[in-house]
Amino acid sequence: MKINFPIEITAADTNKRTISGKIVTWDEQGSTSAGMTVFEKDSIDFSKPVKLLLEHERTKPLGKLIDITATDTGLEATFRLAKTFSADDALEEAATGLRDGFSVGVKINEWKNEEGVLRIQSSTLQEVSLVTDPAIDSARVAEVAASETPENSEATAEETTTKENIVSEIISETPIATEAVEATQAPVVTAQYMAYTKPRVDMNVTAGQYLNAQVRAIQGDSDARDLVAALQIATVSENTGSVPPNYLRDAIGIIDASRPFIDSIERAPLPATGMKIFTPVLGTQATVAQTAEGAEFGSTDTTVTYQEDTVVKFAGANVVNVELFDRSAIDGGSFADLLVRELAASYAQKTDAYALGLARDAAAASTGASIYAAIADGIADSYEVTRSTPNRLVVAPTAAGTVSFTGLLSAVDGSNRPLFAAALPQNAGGLISQGSTQGTVAGLSLVVDPNYTGDKFALVYPSNAMRFHESPRIELRANIVANGRIEIGVYGYVAVVNRYPTAFRKLTVS
Repeated sequence: MKINFPIEITAADTNKRTISGKIVTWDEQGSTSAGMTVFEKDSIDFSKPVKLLLEHERTKPLGKLIDITATDTGLEATFRLAKTFSADDALEEAATGLRDGFSVGVKINEWKNEEGVLRIQSSTLQEVSLVTDPAIDSARVAEVAASETPENSEATAEETTTKENIVSEIISETPIATEAVEATQAPVVTAQYMAYTKPRVDMNVTAGQYLNAQVRAIQGDSDARDLVAALQIATVSENTGSVPPNYLRDAIGIIDASRPFIDSIERAPLPATGMKIFTPVLGTQATVAQTAEGAEFGSTDTTVTYQEDTVVKFAGANVVNVELFDRSAIDGGSFADLLVRELAASYAQKTDAYALGLARDAAAASTGASIYAAIADGIADSYEVTRSTPNRLVVAPTAAGTVSFTGLLSAVDGSNRPLFAAALPQNAGGLISQGSTQGTVAGLSLVVDPNYTGDKFALVYPSNAMRFHESPRIELRANIVANGRIEIGVYGYVAVVNRYPTAFRKLTVS
C-alpha cells in the first residue's frame, strides 16, 4: 500500500535552484490518501534516491533529493531542481506561495490501526511531490530566501551540512544545504503569506456538483477543470477505497444500506487489473495415521488447484437535456444528485441480487417437516461441509412454498404462540423484534433481503462461505453527446468467489 502525506516547505532558493523543508513530522496526525495517519519516529527508510515530482505525477519530475536528515521531530530535505520550464514554474510557485506544500509518497511495510488512525511503523520513501494544498493547516511556506548576489561579486555565504544521516550517494555532487546569506551582501526577503477564509479549491461537493463540473470542464471552464483535477489527485490510484471521495458520500450511503446479503458475507477489494480472480483450492488432503514403532511414515501428497471467477461490470446511464441539467438548481447539482442517487440504488440492488443468486443456484437442499425442522436440518448439513457452525439465515420478504420473512413472523407453536416473534420469548425458537427485520432464528442472524429475485429459497450459511470483491469505488461519468444532450453514467466492477457452494443450504418444508 502506498500513501501520500502532505507537509511543509520551509525555504526556496531560486538562484541555487533548491527547495527545502520538513517532509515528514513524527507522531503528528495528518490527513493522507489513506485517511488520518501518523508516522512513528524513524518509520521511513530513505536509503534509496528519490525524485521530486509535481502533484504525484511520475511523468512530471522536477528534480532530485540532494540532502536529507532524520531529526527528533521528522525528516528534513533539500531538493535541487532541473533547468526545465516546469522546474522554473515550480520554483516561482513555491517562492510566491502558489504551490507551497510537500507530500511524501511511501510504501507501507508495517502499520497498525488505533481508533481509526493509521500508525505507520515501517515504510519506504518512494517519492516526494510539490503540491498545491497540504492536508494540514501548518503545511505552508514559512520562509522564502532568494539570493540576489551581483554578477561580478563573490558570495561569501558558507555552505554547511550539520544534519545527521545525510544521503551523499544520491548524486555525485556534494550535498548542498540551504544557503545562509549575510544581510550586507545578499539580502533575505521574507514572504508574508495570506490566510485564506476558504480553500482555493473547495472539494466539499456532492456527486451532482462533481458531474456538473465535469460537463463545464468539457465546455472549457478552467475553474471546473481545477476542481475535477483536484478531486482526482485527492484519491490516488494506489489507495482508492481507503477513504472514499467526498462527492460519493451520498451514493455510497445508499449502496451500503441497500445490500443485506452482501453485508452478511466476506468483503474484499477487487485487484487493480485483470478480469479474473484465482483462488487456491486444496484438493487431496494430507493425512496422518497411527504408525507402529520403527514403521515408515505414510505419505499422502496434497494437491492445490485454482478456482477461477469472472470480474463483471454493472453500469447504467441516462441521457438528459442540457436545460434540465443546467437549470434544475442554482448550483447545478440538484437534478444530477437525484439521478446519481437513483443510479446508485439500482447498482446496489442489482449487485446484491447477483451475489445472492449465485449462492442460491449452487446451494444444496435441506428439508424438514416444519420451518424450524428445515432450519435445523440446514444448520447440520452446512456444518458437515465446513466443520464450522453457520451463522446466517437469509430470507425474502415473501415467498411461496419456502421459508420467508412472512412465514417466520406467522409461525406458531402447538399453543398458537408466536415461535419467532414472541413478546415473551420463553418458548421462542428465535427472537425477531416486532416492527423490525433484525433478530435471530435458531441462533442464526436473520437477513431479510428485498433484492431477492427468481426462486426465493431461504438459505442457511456461514458468512465466510462466499467473498464479494468490488472495485474501490463506483465511477461517475458525464459527457456531452453529439446533439448537445448530457449522458450521466455510473459503473463499477465486482467478482463473487463462492468458496464453499454446498455450505449454503436452501430450505424446503416437506
